[in-house]
Amino acid sequence: MGNTSPNAKGISKMATAQIAAIDPTNLRDSAYRSLHDAFTRGAFAPGDVLSLRSLAEQLGTSMTPVREAVRRLVAEGALIDTRSRKLLVPAFDARRMKDLKLARLALESLILDQAMANIDAAGIDKLKAILERPGNPSQNGPDLVQNYDFHFTLYRMSGSEVLLPIVEALWLQYGSYLNLIIHHQDVVHIQEHKFHDLIINALEKDDRGAAQAALIGDIEQSFAVLQNDIDTPVTPDSINSERSPCPTQNDMKLPPD
Repeated sequence: MGNTSPNAKGISKMATAQIAAIDPTNLRDSAYRSLHDAFTRGAFAPGDVLSLRSLAEQLGTSMTPVREAVRRLVAEGALIDTRSRKLLVPAFDARRMKDLKLARLALESLILDQAMANIDAAGIDKLKAILERPGNPSQNGPDLVQNYDFHFTLYRMSGSEVLLPIVEALWLQYGSYLNLIIHHQDVVHIQEHKFHDLIINALEKDDRGAAQAALIGDIEQSFAVLQNDIDTPVTPDSINSERSPCPTQNDMKLPPD
């Protein structure tokens, strides 16, 4: 199959997502961090069109700090700034998805190994507490915030100033695929905490092999949802109909500065 999106429906309106309000005392960094978190946690899908004005309204700030945040996100590969002054989330690309999967498998295995050298009982308790939090009742499928918090609480225990930013950058680009996964009809087959529980069990036993196997299983099961659409003909019904369709590239232009 070529590099076409599983979300092959007709497209009609600009994407919107819940984005946390920012700290008014540090607008530049807060705007970037809030948007970064939104992308990383799957707030936007491949092909979505964004507006500086709408992002600024959701963040509760002017367009100046948002514009600077967007420039950083463009440099990091989360957005495309087109000549027509539209901001686009990169379209679905099967090759890109494969590269992201291979990179996650390699780098997250490394950072997990480093985290296991540092983790203690208190650290394991933190991971357990994340999984024990009530999920989001309005969300169909895995809780994306909980999932993010579990992985990065674990990865930060590595103390790696090299690997951690690289893994964060991977998740920034992976976020739009996560959006497709969470709205896919096959998301019901994802066992949300099966592999997280296996990781914790392995951490408690200091079993690096078991921890690595559980992490690989966790990554593989999420990508498998979209891989099925690449391996078989795609129909519009392959994406949950409850998701608002993504906008076309011709529907929305950015407002004047």
